[in-house]
Amino acid sequence: MSKKSDPLITKNKKAFFDYEIIDSWEAWIKLKWYETKSVRQKHVNLKWAFLSIINGEIYIKSMHITAWKALSNREAIETDVERKVFLHKKTINYLQVKSREGWYTIIPTELYFKWSLVKLRVALARGKKAHQKKQVLKERAMDKAAKMALKKYL
Repeated sequence: MSKKSDPLITKNKKAFFDYEIIDSWEAWIKLKWYETKSVRQKHVNLKWAFLSIINGEIYIKSMHITAWKALSNREAIETDVERKVFLHKKTINYLQVKSREGWYTIIPTELYFKWSLVKLRVALARGKKAHQKKQVLKERAMDKAAKMALKKYL
């Protein structure tokens, strides 16, 4: 997770519900100037994004960045294009081996600023089973009911 001083742009809440996070790394992401402007305005969505390794390089796919409003040719800009992610070679090799095992996947969990750079938190995750997700929902409902009951009596 990013430090308190690093301003969070967006967080992939669906990833934390659908996956069990094993390990995570900080990565750089290659963006064009107009994409950076949109990211600064928080016009980005990581909900269905995932990472894939192609020829020893890692790319993020399905990350939606809305076209910058001041750009005149918005129709020509692709918003869901794959973007290159920069990680150490050892880390990429480790992720490639783990993702081939079949139980693991590589997902982005959060996008944030570090100094003036846009950073991406990349995580190795294992999918949760349906009964695990239902258990989380039950626990949340019980906690909410307990807080409401406590609030009523105080």
